[in-house]
Amino acid sequence: MDKPYTGGCACGAIRYSIASEPLFSNHCQCRDCQRESGGGHGSYATFARDGVTVTGEARRWDMVADSGNVKTRASCAVCGLPVYMTFAAMPEIFTIRAASLDEPARYKPQVVTYAARGHDWDRLDPDLPKFEGMPPG
Repeated sequence: MDKPYTGGCACGAIRYSIASEPLFSNHCQCRDCQRESGGGHGSYATFARDGVTVTGEARRWDMVADSGNVKTRASCAVCGLPVYMTFAAMPEIFTIRAASLDEPARYKPQVVTYAARGHDWDRLDPDLPKFEGMPPG
């Protein structure tokens, strides 16, 4: 990889640097992501936790996913912007909000998850594979 993925919140109080390529990138249309984004979906890139550096204070809250596993969403304690998520059942991964990237054009979605909960007004790339929930395996 030529350069790390960097980003953070709107005010700069939280910053991250990630020294690897994404393992998975998706648009998620679940209700949790719709509510958090204020739109029809959330856009995420997931990385291996090794090589991730985060600075700044995050406000965290836990929610239970459809799988029954706990996901922790982290937002800036100053500006409130959602920045990243971690998962109790998968501590080896780290997921960022695509819009939090310093260079959001580096985000390349691979799939749409929870498409069964999508809305007609939230039109995503029709060429992306769509899954009713999370993809298998």
